[in-house]
Amino acid sequence: MARVLIVGTGLTGSLCAALLRREVSCPLQLSVWDKAADSGGRMTTANSPHNAQCMADLGAQYITCTPYYAKIHQSFYDELLAHGVLKYLTSPIEGMVMKDGDSNFVAPQGVSSIIKHYLKESGAEVCFRRCVTQINLRNDKWEVSWETGSPEQFDFVVLTMPVPEILQLQGDIQNLISECQRQQLESVSYSSRYALGLFYEAGSKIDVPWAGQYITSNPCIRFISIDNKKRNIESPDVGPCLVIHTTVPFGVTYLEHSTEDVKELIFRQLENILPDLPQPVGTKCQRWRYSQVTNAAANCPGQMTLHVKPFLVCGGDGFTRSNFDGCVTSARCVLEAFKNHI
Repeated sequence: MARVLIVGTGLTGSLCAALLRREVSCPLQLSVWDKAADSGGRMTTANSPHNAQCMADLGAQYITCTPYYAKIHQSFYDELLAHGVLKYLTSPIEGMVMKDGDSNFVAPQGVSSIIKHYLKESGAEVCFRRCVTQINLRNDKWEVSWETGSPEQFDFVVLTMPVPEILQLQGDIQNLISECQRQQLESVSYSSRYALGLFYEAGSKIDVPWAGQYITSNPCIRFISIDNKKRNIESPDVGPCLVIHTTVPFGVTYLEHSTEDVKELIFRQLENILPDLPQPVGTKCQRWRYSQVTNAAANCPGQMTLHVKPFLVCGGDGFTRSNFDGCVTSARCVLEAFKNHI
């Protein structure tokens, strides 16, 4: 049985695992590794330390589907809606730009539930805290090393982490990337930002008429969401959760600062916007070094194949765009490349 390793439990990696399980006829042993402690990548959801039902989407806030993608990706949306993973966004988001025919969705159980759905569908072995450091060729197999454990061998490898992390990998992979491919990979750029989740006790009130609001006049804060209200799920037993996303210039300026210092800076600005907030009982500050792709790899339709036998391919939003449909496009392209070379 061929062993397949997918590196990254974000949307592209988890969907790749599910598609390989569904659409490749030969038996595969699927493994998915991630350096983080939980799945989600940039579609991550944090829980209050006092109540797991109080959730904060620290990455993607909602999913926007255009009429074009509603046609070509209809089966993906239908599946997630049928399983209750997605539902239509009906709560008011001030400042959100709506175009004719667009549909917006939220995840009732947090946006990371999309990833968990696909990982469950894949039946893959999922391993966390596995930071891949080297990839070497060993007798027509890939020997993959990670920070603290023994290397393992695989017949196929799919890399879906941010492109700069692919370029940092050591071993034979460095010699497999052509000069042209290296230039393409090095041209990929990302924005940076922070997200702050604030968790409150049950019964706490945040008295505003909106569920989310885009801020245009603050140098630090770009978007605020009352996450339970955004999902249209409000319960007397669960406190509200506030999520703040910073501007990109702020994220770039303070990228190397400690999250504690950044949290204090965000709090100061938040007091100017919402001066009467109650005291949170828990906080989570997330640094997004690679937030959204600002320049994708040119002339790469959703994936880049680095080696054919054994097969090694890169995918993710660095080869398309940073949204749900971009990641679905990449996962489908990786699947087709896999099927062509298997």
